[in-house]
Amino acid sequence: MSNVVILGAQWGDEGKGKITDYLAKKADYVVRYQGGDNAGHTVEIDNQQYKLHLIPSGILNEGKPCIIGNGVVVNPESLVREIKYLKDLNISVDNLILSDRAHIIFPYHVEIDRLEEEDRGEDRIGTTIKGIGPCYRDKVERSGLRMCDFSNQEAFEKKLRYNIGKKNDLITKYYGSQPLDENEMVTNYMSYMRQIWQYVADINVIMREAVAEGKKILFEGAQGTLLDIDYGTYPYVTSSHPTTGGIAVGAGISPYQLEKALGVVKAYTTRVGMGPFVTELNDATGEWIREKGFEYGTTTGRARRCGWLDMVMLKYSAQINGLSSIALTKLDTLSGLDSLKICVAYRLDGEEIDYFPASLEVLGRCEPVYIEMPGWQLEDVLKAENYEELPENAKAYVEKIESLLGVPADIVSVGPKRSETFMRKELF
Repeated sequence: MSNVVILGAQWGDEGKGKITDYLAKKADYVVRYQGGDNAGHTVEIDNQQYKLHLIPSGILNEGKPCIIGNGVVVNPESLVREIKYLKDLNISVDNLILSDRAHIIFPYHVEIDRLEEEDRGEDRIGTTIKGIGPCYRDKVERSGLRMCDFSNQEAFEKKLRYNIGKKNDLITKYYGSQPLDENEMVTNYMSYMRQIWQYVADINVIMREAVAEGKKILFEGAQGTLLDIDYGTYPYVTSSHPTTGGIAVGAGISPYQLEKALGVVKAYTTRVGMGPFVTELNDATGEWIREKGFEYGTTTGRARRCGWLDMVMLKYSAQINGLSSIALTKLDTLSGLDSLKICVAYRLDGEEIDYFPASLEVLGRCEPVYIEMPGWQLEDVLKAENYEELPENAKAYVEKIESLLGVPADIVSVGPKRSETFMRKELF
């Protein structure tokens, strides 16, 4: 058995798509297990960029079965659009598989998401307004619609119309907004469902057979650990579990069948949205990192907040996920800085702490305790064809991270292309 999990070890946007694409060529299956089209993965192959939101990055490897698990919430309109996008780029989606237990996002989820954010005012969470949270809420409330419900189209339409009526009551009576067009929504979404129905299957059966046959399965998470609904900086989090714990409930596999957990770590820290950020740089260095690393969201285009690497947060993430190794990405972005800082502890009310607080009020009072390391030049990074050829200061930075975290960096990435990824240890 060789089942590997790839997940974000920070606040997301670490470069998981590229690492998934890189490892997918050796996997037999690639499985996405949570989130929705609020996530975005950008992969660059031969100077062509691919931007994905729902479909696993493994789809860029021809003939690779790619599964959207039951833990994912799926907007059929978005999926239809993404399938067309890939087909227009001559990428086959014949091996796409969509769990029949996945819940469906409808326009009323998106509209309620928007209205709730507006209603929060200054206390807004900073959601992507994709309807993710309201869809997960319906799932837990047991009023949602799943892909398998479309097997009886008459019953599906009846329940959808009922839900639209209930949501329109909320939209008009509570928020004072305009109702959504019931007939238009039903017509459009019945059409979208017909278009994606060919991909729907029972992934539990597929996973059971894959494990029994000793297949190599690569699990791909969206977002990052610090956006987990339980372990993240609540309430500025997503509505699912991007951590390893989310796999057992989101991908039709037992937790005892997982073997390795690879945490993708950006060489610095970024986040999108609101909430405390201990190592944030609100200065010229932060802006420099943002522009050099093109730190803007794949899904929203929003500028990301940037700061130094936070080892307190990473140790917390490694513990929660049981990380066996990390993939360190965007090392090239830091090239050109004279010196770099790594946060190794927090100072809280005059005392040093080495743990990540649950309370945002407490976290907001924390100050970073840094160590400083010398930088390196980009031209020296660009010359490297493997890890050993990187500048000595760059290797020292990587190895300091390994030492502080107690987890090896089996992959080091110095650019967006497949050729700019250095494997230090094979995972499959």
